[in-house]
Amino acid sequence: MSPNKNITQPKAQKSSQKIEEHRIHRTHIKAHSRQDSSNPLQGRIPQTVSLKTARGRTTAQQRWLVRQLNDPYVHAAHQQGWRSRAAFKLIELDNRFHFIRKGIKAVDLGAAPGSWTQVLLQRGVKHVVGIDLLPVKPLLGARILEGDFTEPDMPERLKKLLGGKAELVLSDMAPHTTGHASTDHLRIIALAEEAFCFACDVLAEGGGFIAKVFQGGTEQALLNELKKTFTQICHAKPPASRKNSSEMYVIATGFRS
Repeated sequence: MSPNKNITQPKAQKSSQKIEEHRIHRTHIKAHSRQDSSNPLQGRIPQTVSLKTARGRTTAQQRWLVRQLNDPYVHAAHQQGWRSRAAFKLIELDNRFHFIRKGIKAVDLGAAPGSWTQVLLQRGVKHVVGIDLLPVKPLLGARILEGDFTEPDMPERLKKLLGGKAELVLSDMAPHTTGHASTDHLRIIALAEEAFCFACDVLAEGGGFIAKVFQGGTEQALLNELKKTFTQICHAKPPASRKNSSEMYVIATGFRS
């Protein structure tokens, strides 16, 4: 997930990537009490921003910063108090498939920087545990673990923290990409398979599993296992996913232990 910050005055001294990356990771606890909208881009969208100077940044860094500064979802996330634009991906998926229910227990794999955990809390999930290899700033109402979800003892640790099995496991994790489509596809599928195995250990009967994959869908072996384990399987690409991104999500509901 890549959080960002709204900048309406593109002054050179304020647009360096170092400053940007520092500012975009600030905690926005207030998002829990705000109502989200099916139209996250409502309101004024800032005019196109360009960089006046490179200031030592590489060409790739300049492209990244310009893209972030001109991304309407980035501005909307900042205005509404979400830690990253990725919050809108989960909002849009849940608005369509309705897998988040008030009072349930949920696990957020690859939680950093915490925007999906924010959405879960805002939508009434009672117990939320987030896990990531990277540190995540605390969120009121959630338990955050810094560690590897594939550790053998992690499923039991999670169930103890939740006070029982989870009704929902989310994974917005993605491996480092190589630029080679086939290799990247295999890596994301391998990560989705690990998340699926974890979900099978911690999900309660009837629970749901949502995971990021790349376009082309899930590999047949994983898809076959999902069909055996869940009553409903579908793929979706939320509008908040960038058009040039190959990411999409598999939504599996009705877990059968």
